[in-house]
Amino acid sequence: MNRPYNFSAGPAAMPQEVLTEAAAEMVDWHGSGMSVMEMSHRGKEFISIYEQAQLDLRELLAVPDNFKILFMQGGGLAENAIVPLNLSSRRLSADATGSADFVVTGSWSQKSQQEARKYCSVNIAASNETDGRTSLPDPASWQLTPGASYVHICSNETIDGVEYHTLPDLRSLGSEAPLVVDCSSHVASRPVNWSHVGLAFAGAQKNLGPAGLTLVVVREDLLGHAMSVCPSAFNYKTVADNQSMFNTPPTYAIYIAGLVFQWLKRQGGIPVMEARNQAKATLLYNAIDHSQLYFNKVASSCRSRMNVPFFLRDESLNDAFLAGARAHGLLQLKGHKSVGGMRASIYNAMPIEGVQALVNYLHEFEKRRS
Repeated sequence: MNRPYNFSAGPAAMPQEVLTEAAAEMVDWHGSGMSVMEMSHRGKEFISIYEQAQLDLRELLAVPDNFKILFMQGGGLAENAIVPLNLSSRRLSADATGSADFVVTGSWSQKSQQEARKYCSVNIAASNETDGRTSLPDPASWQLTPGASYVHICSNETIDGVEYHTLPDLRSLGSEAPLVVDCSSHVASRPVNWSHVGLAFAGAQKNLGPAGLTLVVVREDLLGHAMSVCPSAFNYKTVADNQSMFNTPPTYAIYIAGLVFQWLKRQGGIPVMEARNQAKATLLYNAIDHSQLYFNKVASSCRSRMNVPFFLRDESLNDAFLAGARAHGLLQLKGHKSVGGMRASIYNAMPIEGVQALVNYLHEFEKRRS
């Protein structure tokens, strides 16, 4: 099938192999006589799907044994409330503040700190607002709160296009607080140093599968500290104790994510995907940087490998650019409404051929307009 290249930021393109496999199994999964959508989440058929997905994801991300993998609902936005409901009451010492530190580097971490204020005291430890969200504040400059319950970062800002290429080590900054990472838009695109992480969460709809599934990977010692008002279905310990089955989980989304995990393993795993993603990003950024028509605002040291925002120096050409892109089979390139311009999301499922097709179009459009 000759499909267009979909550069949507999410819900995003999925591997065609996965879609084909899911289509073949839609009516009858492995001779069960049922679609996965029709299965009981407690039946042996779905339990086998769930257990395999857990095993594959733990292997892919090299998740240590002292972390629990939770399959939840609500997306990344809901986790902005669920995290403080679970962690802000945790006390590291007698002088603990019950507050949370946030490093605000874009639209998503800004939403995170705003939501957390409903449940705990928030300190903005650092921000890149003064430079227009185009860099990352040096961790050495962060103003961390002694006794904070946790420190929150968004490791890849989908809208603004900044990414932590390495996760900060809070211990080297004198903090004992766990690091909470919103990694929704680059999960499974590169290895994770779990020794620096207390909790990571991600909506599935960018790199893992369809919308509806939220991944939470949480260190075991962070369980059991939820506020009394935390809904039972969002209490991490309750979810962990019930193997993500306290309430009916998003069964079909877990199934599709499981197929994505198997696809990732067939590709060679996360190190192979990281190398591919670096190559794709380099190809696209080089085309933008060597252009007289397009530009990217983000500092080269922290450019996202997943979400590449760019702008036309003559914005009156935006509509013509997007129309031409669609005619070339290049979809969903319009930038987020809050920042404008263009954005190409080049997640794991985007082949380098798709990025090359975009680069070819960039050159062609610029040549015609010069």
